[in-house]
Amino acid sequence: MILILDFGSQYTQLIARRIREIGVYSEIHPYHKVKEIDSSKIEGLILSGGPGNVYAKDAFLISREDVERFNVPVLGICYGMQLLTHLYNGKVIPGEKKEYGFTNIKIRKSKIFKGLKKNQVVWMSHGDRIDDLGIFKVIAESDSAIAAIENAERNIYALQFHPEVVHTENGKKIIENFVFGICKAEKNWERKSFIEHSIQSIRQEVGNKSVVLGLSGGVDSSTLALLLNRAIGKQITCVFVNNGLLRKNEVEEVVNTFSKYDLNFKYIDAENIFLERLNGVVDPEEKRKIIGKTFIEVFNREAKGFDFLAQGTLYPDVIESVSVKGPSDTIKTHHNRAKEVLDLIKENKVIEPFKELFKDEVREIAKDLGLPKDIIERQPFPGPGLAIRIIGEVTRERLKILRDADHIVVEEMKKSGWYNKVWQSFAVLLPVKSVGVMGDKRTYENVIAVRIVNSVDGMTADWSKIPYEILNTISNRIINEVKGVNRVVYDISSKPPATIEWE
Repeated sequence: MILILDFGSQYTQLIARRIREIGVYSEIHPYHKVKEIDSSKIEGLILSGGPGNVYAKDAFLISREDVERFNVPVLGICYGMQLLTHLYNGKVIPGEKKEYGFTNIKIRKSKIFKGLKKNQVVWMSHGDRIDDLGIFKVIAESDSAIAAIENAERNIYALQFHPEVVHTENGKKIIENFVFGICKAEKNWERKSFIEHSIQSIRQEVGNKSVVLGLSGGVDSSTLALLLNRAIGKQITCVFVNNGLLRKNEVEEVVNTFSKYDLNFKYIDAENIFLERLNGVVDPEEKRKIIGKTFIEVFNREAKGFDFLAQGTLYPDVIESVSVKGPSDTIKTHHNRAKEVLDLIKENKVIEPFKELFKDEVREIAKDLGLPKDIIERQPFPGPGLAIRIIGEVTRERLKILRDADHIVVEEMKKSGWYNKVWQSFAVLLPVKSVGVMGDKRTYENVIAVRIVNSVDGMTADWSKIPYEILNTISNRIINEVKGVNRVVYDISSKPPATIEWE
């Protein structure tokens, strides 16, 4: 396998993901556990990026001996490059100019760049730079900094940019060059082996005990329901909680769909309790925590006697909430990473087979398990629901405005054929009002933001260049059909620096 040491980058799991995509198994381990790792099956070592710097008092560091004991090719990415320079007699200093986003670089001859043209577009995200190369030589440069280095004799390569993100135009090729050309790894990992392994693992962990799953009707929980059903049959109870934060007509659609399956299915109407607890709350982190806590309480009351809680948690949820693999910065707390859930995790009462996977990987697994196409192709929807698409206080009135506007966005995207061409398309209710003129009268009404993005895995995203006619239709319909809205704006922010959801 290819071992990835995590130094806290938000992109660390993307590295493993890219390696799995090309058919090679990989694992992520926190950098401070490096001495505990069995080196016998390692074919290559990757040092991830991270938010720190090597000269800081509390820097995330390992030793040269930690690197060399694996006796395999090494690739450092971003912070990983700076760390390797630091370990091998070089010097890293704060950069006078930060590089962030798309950057043009010029490459030189190297195994890591085999088959690439001299000029490349890559994705940078760093503030420090290499000042003294130590044992390395330069193999790529941008206008303001060293972009890549190598010591071919020691089989050590390092990149200041991120080949794992889709914004680096030939990032996959660079990773392939390292994994196959330098590490000489073989293709031996596939999706079906994940399903088989998960089923065996679930059976072993659960035994004859009971499991409860929060079934939302989204692709993640729906896929997990079928996987658990295949593994342990009716030991699994699927509970659909109406938290009052779902989209228009969603309750009826979910109940109708899953009542047809041979599952233990239970519907709980908890709308009132969720909305009561969210009354007056405006802070997004507080919203998420309240929703997570209430969700667990509802489960404890309505699904008494279960031994395990199952969740369709994906890795973007984990890495943005709490670091389980390394020292990654918290971006936002997801409902399935609320304190109550974390407490259950500590008690080994949570089953999360997908926590190492990304949305599109789960979609592929869903196909293998026979999930209906309309569920597989459903766009991602956040666990906290519309609560985090209403900026500010969540009220029944504001929920109705957002539901109606969001329904129009989805309806028009499907009509135009663009729904399945993008990652997500939805409406956001902003905490401002604007002046308008409707029917020759002055209005002072709400503003809706439309968010449509392209992404592969949810870790990075770019705003979608939707035809103007579609945006025009969406805007006109919202303003004319949704009472209380007189202005529609389009969000053209990428992730990073923004996130896909507004809260």
